[in-house]
Amino acid sequence: MISLRRSIFFTAPRIKLSAKFIWLILSLIFAIFYGVLGLKIAFSSDYVVQDDARQHIFWMRRFLDPQLFPNDLLADYFQSVAPLGYTTLYQVFAMIGIDPMLLNKFLPILLCTITTGFCFSICLQMFPVPFAGFLATLLLNQYLWLRDDLVSGTAVAFVYPLFTAFIYYLLRHNLFIVCIAIALLGMFYPQGVFICAGILFLQLVYWQFGCITFTSNRRDYLFCAIGLGVAFLVLSVYALKSSDYGPVMTATEAKTLPEFQSTGLSQFFVDIPQHFWFTGQRSGIMPKYGTILPILATLLLFPMLLFSQVFPLVKQLNSKGWLLVQITLASLLMFFVAHALLFTLHLPTRYTEHSLRIVTAIAGGIAIAILLDALFYWAINTKSNSQKYQWCALGTATLLFTLITISPFLEKFPKTDYVIGKFPPLYEFFAQQPKDILIASLTEEVANIPSFSQRSILVGGVGFPVPYQKGYYAQIRQRMNDLIAAQYSPDLQQVKSFIQKYHIDYWLVENSAWDRAYIAGSRWIRQYHTAHQAINLLQQGKIPALAKEINQCSVFQTGNFVVLQADCIMHNKKGF
Repeated sequence: MISLRRSIFFTAPRIKLSAKFIWLILSLIFAIFYGVLGLKIAFSSDYVVQDDARQHIFWMRRFLDPQLFPNDLLADYFQSVAPLGYTTLYQVFAMIGIDPMLLNKFLPILLCTITTGFCFSICLQMFPVPFAGFLATLLLNQYLWLRDDLVSGTAVAFVYPLFTAFIYYLLRHNLFIVCIAIALLGMFYPQGVFICAGILFLQLVYWQFGCITFTSNRRDYLFCAIGLGVAFLVLSVYALKSSDYGPVMTATEAKTLPEFQSTGLSQFFVDIPQHFWFTGQRSGIMPKYGTILPILATLLLFPMLLFSQVFPLVKQLNSKGWLLVQITLASLLMFFVAHALLFTLHLPTRYTEHSLRIVTAIAGGIAIAILLDALFYWAINTKSNSQKYQWCALGTATLLFTLITISPFLEKFPKTDYVIGKFPPLYEFFAQQPKDILIASLTEEVANIPSFSQRSILVGGVGFPVPYQKGYYAQIRQRMNDLIAAQYSPDLQQVKSFIQKYHIDYWLVENSAWDRAYIAGSRWIRQYHTAHQAINLLQQGKIPALAKEINQCSVFQTGNFVVLQADCIMHNKKGF
């Protein structure tokens, strides 16, 4: 019985097509199932948007209606930093009438399915056991749906199918498609090109007789030279591209800003070394992976390699498996280079979090397959009470496989970070206003207005105040400081001056905004120096002039929100 099961699950190197096909289909079924769970949330309401899409997708509705977001700093900035391939893809679909926000919800399931196919094939290239390929894809899909990268449908989502395509065709020595994969990575996620370049260079290096040597095969040099040439051309396009938003923030400058400290929205510098280097969302090697099972399984693989008598399936792991080590080395190298050139190559974590997920998923899948096979092997070769041990092995294997399958559901799964709009009347009100209006607000809800109402906002909360390019963020800081000062100033003239300066049409406030706890409790607002001045004014009992305008200038109310018309405020001679 156990012997039969072992032959089904852990096939010999000569893979039967039927076994390979069955495990591939199962892999794709799980990928689609996870994707459908995400789609269910995406369409759970008329007003649903993925958190990152609120910044990176909203402006793409300009493709459908060029009159949207005129002279909008936020829309212009996020359009300027969007990679060419990613922008073009959405634009092409918009040309045939497909709303970018709708496409954004369907892309993750497609990208996930493609990634699954490549991951399965990569695993079989290294370790020709289809069951291991299934486990690797299962672990990778759990990774993907426990983070918000893939589900965002933004540029980062494309790194998984494109990078796995690069790995697969590199294993197959298909130079043409390797070059295409590098070029596409550059068009969607340029950071991935640096990793590909590092991997290509490492193809020339071998460990032989206890020392590092270079290959003597000329074809290897030609292959790598062409691949590196494509990578250089792709990256040179970005290097020569000038930005309208000034130079990148330096590490020295960032250390002086509260935004980058432990309480800031763009937290980077923290006092806990292990968090900074390993789990920091922007600074760490492995930030918030969601599950540690693939990492633990990968660590088990190393001792397994040393004890092939106990783990006989280890012998099926071929030399192509070294590519996982090369990917890890290239990723770590770029991680430390990005730290050394902080923010010039964007965030260090971008060079490890995605590639190491792929590496640990594949290595973890192989390790679990080897472990289960060893368990069956032990049960078959135990002479005394063999039937008892066989049932014990089968039960243990079933339990382990069940835990692997259901473990994500013990947490919130899938983790989509979809934002569900709770105030439809508010979105409908703004959507009915002219397309060229500008809304000022310190509410968290204002971040949803561009996506749900297609109207411009002066500033937004999480995601909008990106502090990496000085030209853009200097304007955001100025806007925020001016907005906070005006909203809490007891002088109506200061409010009017603010409205005139920024051409504000509507002002969205909350009834609870006039309490100092409102300011102190907002990570977004309290980053700016005028927030402390506003708290002091409220502590002194001074009533903000804007609060006095609510009764006369309110044009819409819903829940805790009040919308004030700027024209009404401008025509008032004094507050009441």
